Amino acid sequence: MTSESQNLPPPTLNPDHTTVPVLRTIAMPHDTNPAGDIFGGWLMSQMDLGASTIATRRARGRVVTAAVDGMSFLSAVAVGDEVTIYGRILSSGRSSMRIYVEAWRRNRVSDAIDKVTHATFTFVAIDENRRPRPLPPESEA
Repeated sequence: MTSESQNLPPPTLNPDHTTVPVLRTIAMPHDTNPAGDIFGGWLMSQMDLGASTIATRRARGRVVTAAVDGMSFLSAVAVGDEVTIYGRILSSGRSSMRIYVEAWRRNRVSDAIDKVTHATFTFVAIDENRRPRPLPPESEA
């Protein structure tokens, strides 16, 4: 495999290339429903994991998912597809942050890729008592 075929193009909604890959996995048979289709919930959990990576780094500690804004499925994921999650911080407040996430799939036998879905996840930084805590200043993040 050439290095060119190993690099996925940047997500389409970020011409400034601020969205970064945060997770890559393979859809497996145990991720399917009885009809053999990949569960939407499995894909959403992969997106949540990817978004939490960004949120945890920004918060410099523990975070919880507080909300997910709208998700529509644009194309299907099949068993064996490589799924890559891209994300970036859209905004942050005192203790919360909004993380934009896109999921892309690559058929395991080709270089063709398709955007599967996107969503915005809201995370809250929490302390050891699971209470909201302020985010550290951006210069420390």
